[in-house]
Amino acid sequence: MAIFKKKTKKPLSEYSTGELILFRFKKNKLAMIGVAMFMFVTIMILIAPLIRPYSMVIKQDIVHRLNPPSKEHIFGTDELGRDLLARILYGGRISLFCSLAIIGIAFVTGAIIGGTAGFFGGKVDTILMRIVDMLMSVPSALLAMAIITALGNGVWKLVLALSIGQIARFARMVRSSVLTLRNREYIEAAKCFGSSSWRIIMKHILPNGIGPIIVSATLTLGAVILSISSMGYLGLGVASPTPEWGTIISENKVNIQYFPYLGVIPGICIMLTVMSVNFIGDGLRDAFDPKSKR
Repeated sequence: MAIFKKKTKKPLSEYSTGELILFRFKKNKLAMIGVAMFMFVTIMILIAPLIRPYSMVIKQDIVHRLNPPSKEHIFGTDELGRDLLARILYGGRISLFCSLAIIGIAFVTGAIIGGTAGFFGGKVDTILMRIVDMLMSVPSALLAMAIITALGNGVWKLVLALSIGQIARFARMVRSSVLTLRNREYIEAAKCFGSSSWRIIMKHILPNGIGPIIVSATLTLGAVILSISSMGYLGLGVASPTPEWGTIISENKVNIQYFPYLGVIPGICIMLTVMSVNFIGDGLRDAFDPKSKR
């Protein structure tokens, strides 16, 4: 009977581009390890209220200050007696979700600027690219520090400052993709059928040139997580007592020499998250462009 026929795999020639990319990505062991690590960190952050109530993040208990890891406090307590596990779990929400918001804002803004400049060219391209050049003339970290200093500490101020510093990267990359694709035959055909410029950019150009941009966004995510932690360590990011991985290390830097777990545990969280994102980015790069893999 037909229902008992053995299913045969399709030849690779019958797979769509998206299916081939997914197939190559799944074949990359490091990429799958990165996905597993990233999912683990994300799930632990999301279910933080089930593990520790938020009250343990800010509750001070001087009697039990600087207690080493134990059954009651798995990661120990800091100098104010606050549960380190609770602060790391809730601090991860800022470190991870703010970095995702920064990449999202920078990606969308950069795509609009770069797509408009590359598609229309001429004076529009010149004006927009000179603005991008001004942003790129200042190191992104220094620009973010200047903006935070002017606006003050705060989660959304940190997101805004780091987003502005990343816009130029995506604008340049999207412009390059648009310049490569705008003279292709299918773009000319879309123009002949009366498609608007906005529709051509969003429907034809960006989807066909999105691969390198996604890879860059994924790899940039790891750098943004490090930037958020660096800002927190320097006291320019999230203000205490709000937890954030860099802020947690900064708060305990005086005691790290005698109580290493105060710096080692948050540092491992940062390392694992950035490493997982980099593994995913490398896997996506090889999946989108298998010829780049040596």
